[in-house]
Amino acid sequence: MKSSRGAAPDPARGLCPLDPHQGPEAPGPRFRNGVQGATAHLRVQGGALAFLALFAFYGWQVTADAHLTAPTATPILYDRNGTYLTQVGHQEGKRIDYGYWTTEPPGRVVQATLALEDRRFWSHPGVDPLAVLRAVGQHLAGQHGSGASTIAMQVARMQHPRPRGLWAKAVEAGTALVLVARYGHRAVLAQYLRLAPYGESSHGIGHASRWYFDRPAGDLTWAQAALLAAVPQAPTLLAPRTPARLSRAAHRAAGALTLLAAQGVLSAEELERARAELAGPALVAGPHRPAALQVVLRLHDMVRAAGAPADPADPRLRAALDLRLQTQVAQLATAQLAVWRQAGAQQVAVMVVRRGSREVLADIGSAGYDSRPGGAIDFSAVQRSPGSTLKPFLYARAIDRGKLAAADVLADLPEGAPGINNADDAFLGLLLPRQALANSRNVPAANLLRRIGLQEGFGFLRELGLHQLDGPAERFGLAMAIGALPSSLDRLVGAYSTLAEDGMAADLVWLDGRRGEPPRRLISADSARLVTRFLSDPMARLPSFPRYGSSEFPFAVALKTGTSQGYRDAWTVAWSHRYLVGVWVGRADAGPMTQLSGGRAAGRLAQTVLLLLHGANRTDLLAGDFAAPPGREPAELCTETGALAETACAERLTEWVKPGEAAAGLRPPPVVPRLTIVTPEPDTHLWRNPEAPPALNRLVLRAAAEPKVAQIVWLVDGRPVAVAAPDEPVYWTLTPGRHRFQIRLPLQADVSRAVSVVVE
Repeated sequence: MKSSRGAAPDPARGLCPLDPHQGPEAPGPRFRNGVQGATAHLRVQGGALAFLALFAFYGWQVTADAHLTAPTATPILYDRNGTYLTQVGHQEGKRIDYGYWTTEPPGRVVQATLALEDRRFWSHPGVDPLAVLRAVGQHLAGQHGSGASTIAMQVARMQHPRPRGLWAKAVEAGTALVLVARYGHRAVLAQYLRLAPYGESSHGIGHASRWYFDRPAGDLTWAQAALLAAVPQAPTLLAPRTPARLSRAAHRAAGALTLLAAQGVLSAEELERARAELAGPALVAGPHRPAALQVVLRLHDMVRAAGAPADPADPRLRAALDLRLQTQVAQLATAQLAVWRQAGAQQVAVMVVRRGSREVLADIGSAGYDSRPGGAIDFSAVQRSPGSTLKPFLYARAIDRGKLAAADVLADLPEGAPGINNADDAFLGLLLPRQALANSRNVPAANLLRRIGLQEGFGFLRELGLHQLDGPAERFGLAMAIGALPSSLDRLVGAYSTLAEDGMAADLVWLDGRRGEPPRRLISADSARLVTRFLSDPMARLPSFPRYGSSEFPFAVALKTGTSQGYRDAWTVAWSHRYLVGVWVGRADAGPMTQLSGGRAAGRLAQTVLLLLHGANRTDLLAGDFAAPPGREPAELCTETGALAETACAERLTEWVKPGEAAAGLRPPPVVPRLTIVTPEPDTHLWRNPEAPPALNRLVLRAAAEPKVAQIVWLVDGRPVAVAAPDEPVYWTLTPGRHRFQIRLPLQADVSRAVSVVVE
């Protein structure tokens, strides 16, 4: 028998001497055991390293989380009478939370909370071993029991929420241990009472006690404290505003009270009284946001922009707003708008400010947030053409700069300011400043702006807060005086409050106790009072504004109306000794209305609101007037010359002038030259050649003046067509029909005798 060592290969087994597992090079058993041992050793090392890395990450996570942090306190805003308006919460995604007030832990709330959430809080280091063992036992027994979360662990979870699981639980436990070791039990408990959810997005016992009982947390009864302490376990199920949730919360609160009585914290009498109160706790009604949504949103943004509240323990704020007055004024505005709709009006805005304090008592941004069209827009803040409402500030500036006196004569004439016309397409001739402003004439206002200077006028209006634009004033030109410079109702009301308060500028007051910079003088008291008297004189408004209309009151009222081009915006700002009212009427699409002017529409509503504020009727007879400018005295002036009125003066007006002006007799009437038309001659008949070029179909106009003047104005059919020297020829293109030629001096009302010409 042959030895197996020398045996030939067996083809059936497929083996050969070169098979690595059969040949002389194949590893032996000892080598294989060494590889396996090395692999096992590497696995042990890898596991150790992974464990160390996991432990390091755990330690880093716990250390990073172990700080007491919370959002800033949420202000709750009320109107001046204590009616709820809104609160400024913290938004995370689509959820908005409120609360986080810094409150000293009240004793009753602490006792009730620990009885329900963590009975051994003061004795364990942040994790309760007994609670952990109980939770593990319940889990092994297949029971759904407590999660063994202590107050400190809940603080860790509320500060850094994570998906529930063993890792999250471990991190919370480690964080709780560090928090208690670092800050102490009392600070951790105070943090819990600041962060705990109490339903309806309310966080913290300070906010919740105000939200549900309208009292400080320290004033809660035992029943109220226990009821609120029961809520954080399941806020959506236990928030006590509805009967079902109140019943569940009261049941849990009763358990806390029983435990406190067993511990000797409550006497039998206190326990009985608390249980009786739990049967019907005195919860305040849930707050409802008022219908005045635009102003509420404006106040909300103001509070948010102001940053953290001054008192994080009680950040309740009061607005200057009077919600009852707001509702009354809104009803008046809506009723008036219904009348104006047939003339194309769509929306209305009204502001009411108390004189002196400048508190905003009412701010109606539209006819209703749900009104159409444009009801959601706050039109008290929308930039629109202000019409003539900027004129009083130009008059005040001109007086302050010495470029206008009360006895000056201003010309409301067609040739006074190129491209400027009046809304009524008429001109009133020579006027005193009082009349020119009270009648809201455009030409005198444009000329005043020219005297002041475009850039200075532009800058002064910006300083008053009427706009925030930069760049050259030339882009607006003289039309800046009659509405080309956009502004808004709230800006106009702020600027007019400067005029009404003797020229002292200050911010409007929207929130109680939050006033802006100290008042600063922008207009002299002399100019402010003089312009106020201009605007409060019903006689000076004639003939543009008839007596006993929307501009008349039974008490002293100064007012200015404005109408933008095409009747797109109608404005009125009016003030008495007690209130200032601003009104805007217009369209959401900035389109034109039908003959709705500031006096006709906005003026009527402003009158109605002021009468409401004063509790008066239009037919009442009440005394009163605005204060006279300091250092001035009344004088009767002739309106056409500005001189002291004499027997020959046809129209007189009492004006407040400086003593020197009245004693000097002001200024004598100007010498009016005699103007004569030389050509054409009266009753001339001319024939126009329709086939000839226009240059050959012309009429030469010549005139004479005695004494000699530098310039005259040629008028054809009452309209100015050219300005030239008297002896300078002027060429007029022949137009078929009868025409009337006249001449006058620039900025003067007197005209020459008319010369008629017929062109065929």
